[in-house]
Amino acid sequence: MSKVKVKMVRSPIGCPPDQRATLKGLGLTRMNQERELEDTPAVRGMIFKVKHLIRADPPEAAQRKR
Repeated sequence: MSKVKVKMVRSPIGCPPDQRATLKGLGLTRMNQERELEDTPAVRGMIFKVKHLIRADPPEAAQRKR
């Protein structure tokens, strides 16, 4: 299965609690932290919900950087 790389680029201070929980669910707890996650519909939905706080590379870009 393909992977997607996500990085937290903005702080969740002042964001609603559900968005903070979404970041925690993605495994992002600190600024500039990066995670490589499976590209599933659930993960894509979480990325969409907090897209203003993170930067996500497309699946093919995450595979090329190896």
